[in-house]
Amino acid sequence: MSLNGKYSLGIILAFTLLALAMLYSIPLINVITDSKSINTHVFFYSRIVLWMIMSLIFCYNAVIEKEPFFLWREKRYSLFFYIGTVVCLYFICAVGGAFINAVIMTLHREQISNKLIQLQSLFKGNYFLIISICLTAGVVEELLMRGYIQPRVEKIYHSPILGVLASAVLFGILHSTYGTIGQVVIPFFIGVVFAIFYKLYSNIKILIICHFMYDFISLMIMNFIDIKHLSSF
Repeated sequence: MSLNGKYSLGIILAFTLLALAMLYSIPLINVITDSKSINTHVFFYSRIVLWMIMSLIFCYNAVIEKEPFFLWREKRYSLFFYIGTVVCLYFICAVGGAFINAVIMTLHREQISNKLIQLQSLFKGNYFLIISICLTAGVVEELLMRGYIQPRVEKIYHSPILGVLASAVLFGILHSTYGTIGQVVIPFFIGVVFAIFYKLYSNIKILIICHFMYDFISLMIMNFIDIKHLSSF
């Protein structure tokens, strides 16, 4: 198999495993643990599944591809660059996401995600769960979507634009399990912003920090305010 073929198989494997985890990890854990509904333990175990998937992709990369995991060399920047970039990326995603959601709710009259409403009770006062969820999303999703998939798509098709779009589209599709248009379109927008940044600056650590911060602030808001009263969600 050619190297591009190995890259293609790795991309398919990474996305398929993530999609299966998003769809079926909680039902499967419910069966194994004999739980009747989603609780904090079940949700925490489902995050461990994502770490396991990332480990499998690392193994695939080391054993099958036999290439560096990061095809783009990680660049170093000053502390002030880190701080300023994280803040800028956060506000671009937060303001852009809120605007997109407002447009969707105006045109489509879309209801708030029932899954988010259901999960809100799990986050109430459970800061360990909130931090573990945000850390998992920041590390696993950025390493696989931007660090792994994006550069390989670009290298296979010799197209930076396709690399950006492919990683953003897959990122949006992964969030479709929340059951609303906004939960696909907004992650797609964030995916485009993050992918463009990664192409320009080749620093995955900044994206992990920003992703963590975006999710953490969102979940902390949900922790203190009823999500039904937050149209920006």
